[in-house]
Amino acid sequence: MRILVGIKRVVDFAVKIRVKADKTGVELKNVRMSLNPFCEIAVEEALRLREKKVAKEVVVVMVGPEKCKETIRTALAMGADRAIHVKTEMSTDQDLQPLAVAKVLSSMVEKEKPEIVLLGKQAIDSDFSQTGQILAGILGWPQATFASKITVSDDKSRATVSREVDGGGQTLDISLPAVITCDLRLNEPRYATLPNIMKAKRKKIEELSLDELGIDTKPRLNILEVVDPPTRKSGVKVESVSELVDKLRNEASVI
Repeated sequence: MRILVGIKRVVDFAVKIRVKADKTGVELKNVRMSLNPFCEIAVEEALRLREKKVAKEVVVVMVGPEKCKETIRTALAMGADRAIHVKTEMSTDQDLQPLAVAKVLSSMVEKEKPEIVLLGKQAIDSDFSQTGQILAGILGWPQATFASKITVSDDKSRATVSREVDGGGQTLDISLPAVITCDLRLNEPRYATLPNIMKAKRKKIEELSLDELGIDTKPRLNILEVVDPPTRKSGVKVESVSELVDKLRNEASVI
């Protein structure tokens, strides 16, 4: 069994986001970038399935500019066997939107013939949470989103996926091949060791051009403006319960 993992390069979660002066997007110049945390969880789960002898090979795929190679090496250092880099200078989310990314991944599925495609449930920059669902629709495959536990049957024909929903927990039984998106509670990603970091430099990264895939990447959404969230008003102290109730009713209008 082969597992294909889609990954994305995003602004590091510890960086304070700054909006561009022209409000066309987020400032990315001289900003630390890293592997999307949910994608990291997806890579970790693929590696664990390989360690359980469920899969024989883990292949990661990323769409983006030349600078993405550093992020790809992170996934390889974690233990992925090889990588595919679909190169493009299109800006992620603004020009290259989830539909286009799903089409690219669909093309990679046709090329690699995996039994499972793992993705993070969302990217922490755009928060679209759409790519996995669109990919499953394009492929006509079963899908299980927001997975918190994945178990593959002994004959590798089905998977049982536990997921969190608003009403509690839900367990799905799906046939393979399938698309599964990974939630925060699925696992805790491993740290890449120094020997594995050195080995990652020798692992194969296959390069493809987005243009040569012949995919329609025309954006369907236009971002009109990006602004900072409103500043939170400072709190006040009240002297009594009646004063609190009065403010909640007359100022906050929540009761």
